[in-house]
Order: sequence, then structure tokens, then C-alpha cells
Amino acid sequence: MAFVKDMLRMWAHSWKRFISIAMITLLGVAVLTGIYAGCRDAFRSTDRFFDAQGLHDVQVLSTAGLSNGDIAALRKVNGVAKVQAERSQEVTFDLDGRKSATMQEIGTNGIDQPYLQEGRMPKKAGEIAVTRKFIRDSGKRIGSRLTVTPESASSDTSDTNDTNGADGTNETNGTDEAPSFPTKLTIVGVVLDPQNLSNPDGYSAMTSFRSTATTDYTFFAPSDGVTGTLYTSATLLVKGAAAESTFDESYENTVKQVTDRIDGTVKTDRQKARRQELLDAGNKKIADARAEADKKFADAQSQIDANRQQFNQQVDQIVSMQAGAAAAGAAANGANAGAAAAAGATTPQLDETTRETMRETIIAASPELTQAKQQLDQAQSQLNEQKASAEHTLKTKENELKTSIPQVRWYVQDRQSLGGFSALKSDLDSIQSLGNAFPIVFLLVAVMMSLTAMARMVEEDRSLIGTYVGLGYGRLAVASRYLLFALLACLIGGGLGLIAGFLGIPAFLLVVLQGMYVMPGLRLEYDWLYGSLGIALFVVGVLAATIYACVQEMRQTPAALMRPKAPRAGSRILLERIRPVWNRMGFLGKVTARNIFRFKSRLIMTVGGVAGCTALIVCGLAINDTVADLGIKQYRDIYQYDLMVVSDDSDASAMRTKVASDGRVTSSLDVRIESGDLTVAGSGDGDSGKAGSSGSESIQLVAVPEKHLSDLGEMVTLQPVSSGILGTSGVGKTGSLKLDDDGVIVAQSAASALGVKAGSKVRLTNGDGVQATAKVSAVNRNLIGSDVYVSETYYAKLFDSKDAKNTKNSKSSEDSEALTWNAMLAKLSGSDTSQTDYAESLEEDSSVMKAVSCAHMADSFKFDLMGAVVALIVALAGGLALVVLFTLANTNVSERVREMATLKVLGFFDREVHHYVNREMMILTVMGVILGLPLGRLVGGMLTMALNMPSLYFEVEVKPLSYVIAAVATMAFALLVQLFVNPVLDRIDPISSLKSVE
Repeated sequence: MAFVKDMLRMWAHSWKRFISIAMITLLGVAVLTGIYAGCRDAFRSTDRFFDAQGLHDVQVLSTAGLSNGDIAALRKVNGVAKVQAERSQEVTFDLDGRKSATMQEIGTNGIDQPYLQEGRMPKKAGEIAVTRKFIRDSGKRIGSRLTVTPESASSDTSDTNDTNGADGTNETNGTDEAPSFPTKLTIVGVVLDPQNLSNPDGYSAMTSFRSTATTDYTFFAPSDGVTGTLYTSATLLVKGAAAESTFDESYENTVKQVTDRIDGTVKTDRQKARRQELLDAGNKKIADARAEADKKFADAQSQIDANRQQFNQQVDQIVSMQAGAAAAGAAANGANAGAAAAAGATTPQLDETTRETMRETIIAASPELTQAKQQLDQAQSQLNEQKASAEHTLKTKENELKTSIPQVRWYVQDRQSLGGFSALKSDLDSIQSLGNAFPIVFLLVAVMMSLTAMARMVEEDRSLIGTYVGLGYGRLAVASRYLLFALLACLIGGGLGLIAGFLGIPAFLLVVLQGMYVMPGLRLEYDWLYGSLGIALFVVGVLAATIYACVQEMRQTPAALMRPKAPRAGSRILLERIRPVWNRMGFLGKVTARNIFRFKSRLIMTVGGVAGCTALIVCGLAINDTVADLGIKQYRDIYQYDLMVVSDDSDASAMRTKVASDGRVTSSLDVRIESGDLTVAGSGDGDSGKAGSSGSESIQLVAVPEKHLSDLGEMVTLQPVSSGILGTSGVGKTGSLKLDDDGVIVAQSAASALGVKAGSKVRLTNGDGVQATAKVSAVNRNLIGSDVYVSETYYAKLFDSKDAKNTKNSKSSEDSEALTWNAMLAKLSGSDTSQTDYAESLEEDSSVMKAVSCAHMADSFKFDLMGAVVALIVALAGGLALVVLFTLANTNVSERVREMATLKVLGFFDREVHHYVNREMMILTVMGVILGLPLGRLVGGMLTMALNMPSLYFEVEVKPLSYVIAAVATMAFALLVQLFVNPVLDRIDPISSLKSVE
């Protein structure tokens, strides 16, 4: 019992060490579990939401639309739980200019169901549900009415159907019809699209410009009122996928098995079958057209023949009359009247030659008959020409049918192809990577501080330890005094750390995340296994340090332990050998130098602890500086143009005319911009149609006119880059990179995320969904957005564009059919404010889809999520620095109580004692800061390399002010600690402290 009382008394006396160990454990466990728990809560709530709304696991698209036969084939694939055929249509409407939307049919099979936020779901024809983004932009509300206009060629599906689409499985009419939706609409609800969780009222990357194949909004409509038998896409749910977390590798493997089966068994057969259906439908249309033409021509010929027969009858009647009259006159001049009467009673018989001659004479003598004959001959001639023309046209159609119908392509995509899904996953993964890295530093510092504190604690009790061992107490029992002390401190600190880690930090992170994404049903959850392992990790580290300290002392005999520890043998330090310096130092300076360098363990612990804390602060500030300069570097350095204007294809000419007429442009470059995807090409055929894998990135495909390739360098800074280490990259000379017809130039942001370099093969998907394998000729410095630059000729080669195949050798792009240049990069005159105002005014024009001012983007670009995490990291690092300095300072004082007492006996005033002790701590702190500043830069580089976010590349930069802030903050913490240490020095009693142990 006395042993326990003494142990408790010892614990109470060492309360400062207890608090230090508990605080370090609290901070470490909070960092270890907090960021992980915040990301985990977001992952889990999003996964539950996706399962509840039936977000598709696989989506199948086709360049020719999907038929009932395609849907039936997908249902037969092993591993497919549900298949939902979906119909959609692109429409336009007026909303402060021309806007576009996708009318999306709400599926009846429970897949991709919109989440109702306000109002009710649409049930009848003409009712729709819209997103909150549309409500915010339009100012409309539930009950408002809207009229839309279907686009003339809303998709490849409708184009194919209009010309030669067919469905051999549809027995009703033999052909497919493109989807058609009601045009007079009423808003009845506000919903959240499960495919896009972006918060319209929060942060937006603002780096993606819409192409002609992308719409501004999505309207959800019921099946009632929707017509058409051709499907835009098919969405699938995979068996067993709902049981896995959508963000785990196990989910990806489960889905990949099904996508591989579709690629291997269904896709090829259905592509061929669908094309054959289109060919059969085209041939049938040609045959029907020939039969209809033959019937019309036969009817026309019959009419002409009937008219000609009537005409001939009329002429023959006149011929007969004239012949009879001539015969009667000749008989009247004959010999007798009887012969004349007999002759008059008989019609003369004329040979065919004479009759034909009389016909021609009669027709020529009569203008009416002549005109009638000409009309008949002209009608016959026109009919013959029409027959020949129709036959030639049909023959041409038959010959061109196979070449006019391209090969049907299927694209099998998983959830990674959804921009909202991949952005959320990348954001959370990047933040989680920070949460996995920082606790390592906290753990190392915790072990170092625990070893320092417990070693001093055991050393202070060495005589008591020797007494207990001499009295027969086992070494394990004696060591348990310190082991239980460290264990209790870890458990209390860890418990408080779990509260902060599973409640405080996640709540903070989720507030920031909810400003970027809408995550219904979000709640905080506790992970017993991870929380327990988090505490256990620090318990093991601290106990290991405590055991090491106990073993170092208890391996001696009880008699040796009960005697005072022999003073450290005197020795010279390196500085003493540098005579010019040492001889000029004062007495206290020499004492300070000896105290610092002779006690190497204290030196290593103090400098290492301070360096680690300083490095954490620098690392956090480095991330902040890197993110803060992204917008300025991208929009003022890399992008040399001031304005980007994007229009619909049909409005491209009007857009250029509008911009040119305003007189603000000093130079410009017409380009084509499309939203697409870049995927690391695998083995085999690059045109596999497989997208949305883990090696996929959304890109902005920029096609440049062949005659203006050299002008690209005037609008965009072209600098080749090569990957470096620790977040660095080698940047080539400005202007040394040129765009040519041998490959594409890929942005550094996409290349870094996918591991792409010059010479790599990648798969590109253009705005029409067509895929092709391209060669990467170079990687260009780019921080925001994933631009891929391609020449007009190479674009035509990749995507088999008939419009641009021969533009390289043509006199000008305007002289031949070329790509539609739907965008313009322009340099403007005027200030930044006037350029921003001009861009806003352009967006109000009906011919402009998007107008972006680089000046506005540079000033407004923010990254709220990373800023919040950086603030959290810096705050925790500052707290750790304060605890470390407090622990080291108190340990330093406890080790030197007799020394301080001696100084007081020798006549040192309290202020002089303070200066004597604090100077050593400040010097050690300065040494730690000097070591921690470059260490923080290295750690910051490694961490930013781990932050692979969509369309972002973190070019690590640490401003001089950040180094100053980190150094000043650490020194300020050291000064703050002095305020706690000085009273301890004042309370040292010289008499009791100098008493001998004997």
C-alpha cells in the first residue's frame, strides 16, 4: 500500500510531464483520426446516398444510339443486376441569352434517381424537376412555366436516326425514332442530380469551358409524354457492387469484371449488329423509294399515253374527214352520178405513209395541234429525265450507303467518368493523404519527447529505485510506476484526442466540404477499430521510450543506483579548438556553449523537436502559398490572352462578328474547344471504347487552325516540363515548344496525375464521344485546367474528320470545309476591371455561350478546402511546438536544479538566472528553426506531390514571408514558454537543492 501511495505521490509531483505526454498524444491522435474520420464520414454518407438513389455502376453509350436488342443483350451479361434504358434530348431556351439543357427521362427501374429537395417529383407530361443551380440562375420557382425548343441535331443518335436509323427488334414500324419530350414545361420540384453533387452556391473550379456537346442544365421529366424508341444510353447496376464502398478498390474490381465482359462479349457483336440494322434500314428506304418512284413514273406514263392516244384519235379523225372529202370531190367530176354516189358512200383506204404525211401536215397547219403535240413530247422528255435522275440518285445512294454509315462504337464507362464523382473522390483522397502523412511527424516527436521526459523522470528517482530494488521489489514492479504513468497519460490524451478527432476536426472539415458538395444524410461516425489503433500506436511508441529509459537505469545494481550519478566527465567541444572565436567569448558564453554541445542527447532532442514543429508549420504555409499563387501563375503568366469566348457551333460566326465589331480586341486566335477525356492507353487497340478507368482525366481539347499553329505561342506560354523530385519540375525555355502534326501537347496538370510524358500514347475522347489513340509530343507547363492542344490536321487524323482532312494543303481554312471554330482567344485593351466588365457584357449576347476574363479568374481563384486544411495543420503544428518547447524547457530545468541553486548561492539575481537558462533554450530553438525551415520545404514538396486533384498541378512555392512567419511563430512559442519556466526557476531553494543525497 505504501508503494502505491508513493507512486501516486510521485505522479502528482510530475504533473507537468503528465500533461506534456497527454497533450502530445492528444494532438497526434487528433491528427491521425481527425482528417481520416472527416473523409471517411464524407465517403460513407456519399456511398449511402449513391446506393439510395441507384447511381449507375456502368453506363453504355453508342454513336448510333441503343436499340431494344442492345438493351436485351446487356441484360444477359453475367453479373448485371439491373439495366435501365434512358432517353434524353437537348433543348434550348432563352434565359438572358440562349441557354441549353438536357431533358432527361426519370428511369422506371430505380437507377440514377434524382433526390428531391423541394416540391414533388414530376408525374404528368409537361412537368419537370430542375436543379438548384437552375433556380439560382433563372430566378424561377416551383410553379413557373418554361418553353423550350428541341435542338435540330441534338445528338449523334438523332442524326443517325433521321438519315438511316433502324431497329430490327421493333416490330411496330421497323424503324427507331429519336427521343422527343414536351416543349411546354412546368416546374414542380427541385432535385439533386446524383451524378453531380457540386454545390451551386459554393466553390466552383471555374476551369471547364462548355463545348457544343455540353448543356448548361439538366431537366428531369417523367416517362409520360416522352416518345421515341431509340435510347440515348443504358445504365447498369452490378451484382454485389452495392455491398462495397464505391470509393474502395474492391468496388472497382467488382465493376471491372462486368465491364470486361461487356467489352469482350457484347460490344463487338452489338456494334456489328447495330450497323447492319442501319444498313438494312437504309437499303429498305432505298428500295421503298425506288418502288414509290416507279409507281409514280408508271402513273405519269399512263397519263401521258392516254393523252397521246386521245390526241392521235383527234388527228386521225381529221385525216379521215379530209381523205373522204377529197375522194368525194374527185367522184363529182366523174362520168356518171351513180359512180359518184357509190364513191361517196365508201371511205377511201390510205397507206400508212400517206396517212402519216397527212397527220404531220394537219398538225403543222393547226397551231393548237402543234402546241398540244409539243406539250406531250415535252412531258415525255421530262418524265424520261426524271426516271434517269431518280435511278442515278438511287444508285448513288446504294453505292454510298456503306461509306456514309460509320462503324458503330460503344463506350463503356464507370463512375469515374462522372466529373462530380471523380472530383469528390480526388478531393477527399488528397486530403486523406495529408492525414496519413502528418501523424508520422507527430508520432516521432511524441516518442522523442516521451523519451526525454521519462528518462529524466527515472533519473530523478534513481536513488528511490535502488532503494526499492534493494528492499526486494522486482524491477518490473518498480518500472510499472513509470509505465503506468506513461500509459495513463497516453490513454487520457488519446481519449481526448479521439473526441477531437471524431467530432471536432471532422465537423470542421465537413462544414468546408458541404460548401463545395451537397451530401445529404451526412453524419459523424466513430470507428472503434481505427480509434483504438490510433491510441495503441501512440501507447506503443511512448511505452517503448519509457521501457528504454527504465532499462538504461535499472540494469545497474541497487548500490550503484542509491549513490548519486557521477558527473559527466569533462571534455572539450569543437568550438574550443577554434581559438579566434573561443578566445573572444565571455565566461557565460563559454559555459553556454559547453552546456549546449556537451549534452548531446538534450541537443538532439531539442533541435529535433523544434525542427519537426517548424517543418510542419513551413509545410502548411508552403501548401497555402502554392495554392494562393495558382490563379496568378495560370491566368497571368501561362495564359497570355485576356479573354476566352465560347459559342455554339451555329453561332460561331455571329460570335466572332460581335467581338470584332466591339473594337476591344488587339489580337485574336480562332480555335475549337471541346470537353473530352484523356485516358492512359493500355495494350492493344487504343480505340477500345473503355473510359472512366482510374487513369482517366477530364480535359479541354483545343484544336488550332493549321495556318495559325505558330500563333498559339502568342496566346499561351509554351514551356516543356519534365518531372522532378519533391514536388519540383524542370521547366524548359519559353517558346521552345511548338505545336505540330505529329502529336498533341498535354497540360502538366493532367500529365502529372496520369504519369504521362513526351512520347507516351494516350486515348483521347472528343466532344462527340469519339475516341482515338494519340501520341504525346510534349508536356506543357500548366497548373489549372487540363488543356490538350492539337493541330487541325492531327485532329482530323485522330477522329477521322472528313471536314478537315485536306486543310493542310488548302489555300485557306475558309476555302474548304473545316472544323467549326467555336471559340476565340483574344488580347484586349484596357484595365483589368474593364476587361472583366466586357466579358460579363459578352455573356449577355445570345451568340455567346461563355466568356471568361483571365484578369477576373486570377483575382477570384480560391481553394477553400485546401485553405481550411492548411489552417488546421498550422494550428495543430503550432500547438505541438508549444507543447514540445514546454516539455524540453521543464526537463532542462529539472536536470539542472543543483546548478541553478549554485548560481543563486554565488550571487546571481533571478533575472540573471533566467537569462542564463533561457539563452541556451533560445540558441537551441534557433538551431532547430534553421534546420526546420529547409526540412519543411522538403516535406511540403513531398506532400504536394501526393495532392493529385483533377485539373490541378501544385507547383510548390514557399514565399520568404512564410519562412519568416514559421521562424517568428516558433520563437514566439519559445518566449511564451519562458513565461512558464521563469517562475519555476524563482522557486528553486538553494539550501534544499544543494543538500547531499547521503
